[in-house]
Formats: sequence, C-alpha cells, structure tokens
Amino acid sequence: MPYVIASPCIDIMDRSCIEECPVDCIYEGERKLYVNPKECIDCGACEPVCPVEAIAQDRRVEPDQKVFIEDNRAFFVEVLTGRDAPLGAPGGSRKVGDIGVDTPLVSGWA
Repeated sequence: MPYVIASPCIDIMDRSCIEECPVDCIYEGERKLYVNPKECIDCGACEPVCPVEAIAQDRRVEPDQKVFIEDNRAFFVEVLTGRDAPLGAPGGSRKVGDIGVDTPLVSGWA
C-alpha cells in the first residue's frame, strides 16, 4: 500500500488530500479518510497538504501508527457494518460518495 492515513485524521477529516489526489483514491468513512491501495499511484500529492500530518508512505508510518497500514487495507477488502460486500476498488471515491462507516479500529477509537 503506497500511502496510509493514520489516527491524526480521526474526527478531523480536513479533506485537503481528497482535493489534491489526481486519481480520486481517498475515500471517506464516518470518522476518518482511507487511501485505496489498489487505486493509489504513489504520487505523494496528498501527504504535504494534510494539516495534521496523518498521511505517510506505508514504509514511513510511525511505529505507534503501524496498525493503520492493515486497517486502511481492511476498509476496502472486509465487509463493514451496514454493507453487504467489501468496497473493493470501485474506481474513484466520487463514484461512491461518502461511505459513512469505518473499520472496527476507527469506530472504537477513543
């Protein structure tokens, strides 16, 4: 997974990264944003515009945030609460809009 959005995004969701992403690969959960690993082209445009520094390449994620590497992937490959199937790679967040749910990790984040 090229880029990961970690805990500083929870309950902030500035969305500057969505506006900057040239391939529309950043999806909106209820409390946090998620980068689709199948759609991201690893360009890095999202990282410098994040005001809370929540975005990093997967190999540069801070040690205490590494759990978000798997969690970002899980958002797209697991069936989330209230959904019938995994989100997968639908070809851009504008096509599907706000997903409105999060992974269990983010939903339970205090």
